[in-house]
Amino acid sequence: MTTVKLSSRRLSSELLREIEELSGQNLYACYQCGKCSAGCPLAFAADLLPHQIMRLLQFGMVKEVFASQSPWLCVACMTCVTRCPKGVDVAKVMEAIRTIQLREGRGATQVFSPPAEIVAEVPQLATVSAFRKMSL
Repeated sequence: MTTVKLSSRRLSSELLREIEELSGQNLYACYQCGKCSAGCPLAFAADLLPHQIMRLLQFGMVKEVFASQSPWLCVACMTCVTRCPKGVDVAKVMEAIRTIQLREGRGATQVFSPPAEIVAEVPQLATVSAFRKMSL
């Protein structure tokens, strides 16, 4: 039982290093001010807010982050980056999470037809970003 936990930790630390490498961000620079979440235009639909994603990563809880739909909702509008007092680019972190999941054959890559009332309200950037997420 102990061996499984240790290998799980090792796997988690490898994934954290990969997220940092792909995003070019220091995950531990975030001090949880919450400004990224306050400005996120899709926070209302997220199961985890941007600052919560960052905190889970800081605690090495990659499994919980990968189970979340929030990285797939991120439209990379960069609001989080402009509001962050430490300059952490949360959008790049979200993209790194998506990239790792796609490389492993996981992730929200299903093409769907959203209801017309949603399409009318969603910015074009969100639509383009949604399709960009389906490729590496």
